[in-house]
Amino acid sequence: MNDSQLLLSIAVLGGTGKEGKGLAYRWARAGYHVLIGSRSEEKAVAAANELKEMLGDGSSIHGMDNLKAAKEANIVVLTVPYSAHRDTLESVRAELKGKILIDVTVPLVPPKVATVQMPAAGSAAQEAKEIVGEGVEVCSAFQNISHEHLLEDSDVECDVLVTGTSKDARAETIKLVEAAGLKGWDAGPIENSVVVEGLTSVLIGINKKYGSTHAGIKITGADLMRKA
Repeated sequence: MNDSQLLLSIAVLGGTGKEGKGLAYRWARAGYHVLIGSRSEEKAVAAANELKEMLGDGSSIHGMDNLKAAKEANIVVLTVPYSAHRDTLESVRAELKGKILIDVTVPLVPPKVATVQMPAAGSAAQEAKEIVGEGVEVCSAFQNISHEHLLEDSDVECDVLVTGTSKDARAETIKLVEAAGLKGWDAGPIENSVVVEGLTSVLIGINKKYGSTHAGIKITGADLMRKA
């Protein structure tokens, strides 16, 4: 833990869900100040207390409603189901100006969640960019990470592809990927998020067919080029 980490507040909107709670755990364990947001402040506080018990003394996690979490944070991470995507973004839009929004949402449309079904904007991340408007850097990441192992201390055998509206925003997002104990890759502009989000349905289908719960992706042959 260091001072720069404590100065950086990360709001995880929808942080009471499995993916959001897992990411919050990883960042709090790394020493970041984490704000768990939810439509229900009571649920957010309960989730924060649960993580505090897991992490022990020294962790900095607080639960609050989504709007307050977005207002207080430096970086906002959206981990809600796609059905709540637009409403959540519209409710916090005014608090996102000048910040980085990391969208973890996948546009899954039940019951055919193993079939790729993208929105008219192209992807959930591109839709988010349309909703929040100018003055917000939007990145897309973590869609292909199963929540199964995030709440454990073991390594996760899956890489994270990061797309976004600027190179600097993607670089900041990759720092958080690595703080969570994962390997991140700059996968280019936000338009490429359509591929990354679509992969989630493919992985869901693989899990169903082969009896797994945490199929993921790995980038091979590029380790020597990571600093290029």
